[in-house]
Amino acid sequence: MQRYFVSDEQIVNREHIVIDGDDYHHIVRVMRMNEGDGLICCSEHSEVALCQIEQITNENVIVRIIQWIEEQTELPIQIYIAQGLPKGDKLELVIQKGTELGAFSFIPFTAARSVVKWDAKKADKKLERWRKIAKEAAEQSHRARIPDIYAPMSIHELIQFAATVDYKLVAYEEEAKKGEHAALANILRQMKQGQSLLALFGPEGGVSEQEMVLLKENGFLPCSLGPRILRTETAPLYLLAAASYEFELM
Repeated sequence: MQRYFVSDEQIVNREHIVIDGDDYHHIVRVMRMNEGDGLICCSEHSEVALCQIEQITNENVIVRIIQWIEEQTELPIQIYIAQGLPKGDKLELVIQKGTELGAFSFIPFTAARSVVKWDAKKADKKLERWRKIAKEAAEQSHRARIPDIYAPMSIHELIQFAATVDYKLVAYEEEAKKGEHAALANILRQMKQGQSLLALFGPEGGVSEQEMVLLKENGFLPCSLGPRILRTETAPLYLLAAASYEFELM
């Protein structure tokens, strides 16, 4: 069943929801739904409602809430993906697939080895596109919330932010070369439901030695992601899949 995310302002007395904008266009023009058709709506608070279309006007779709339902589609832990700005559209791939895999939030950051430089003039459009990708991926994968997408941070801003989470990891290929393989597994086994993890991944060139020293000094634990060296866009997906296995399939 098609799924849409709605704001608190769209919910009327917890009985009806008014859908407009892009979602209205999607319901009416793309899906060609009619009055009486069913759909799912998710609130800002990750509440999920089974709904039925009651009225379609020229500007909005009014749906009646049939019942609020219980769902367990979110990872039991909160994983923040801190991604060094990569080239091309790799970050879009990370956001799309990472959303499907359960990431809680995405934090791009300007790394020492980032070839791409953040253009402040295009910031609003870029963030809007990233958030749209996350929204569509959350709808497709039947999530109850859309991951937050932060504006790119500096490494120092990221370290400040990391002080608010329970665990901090940095993927470092030198650890894989040394044969380290237990850090990620140990952290996941230690974590309890509701706790948070910030996982940092460098851009194409990886994390620099200077950044590594700074991160270690601020509580980041270096880890490998197995014996193979993964691309920057593959590494966060590996970690999210590992977390899903540990918390949802074991």
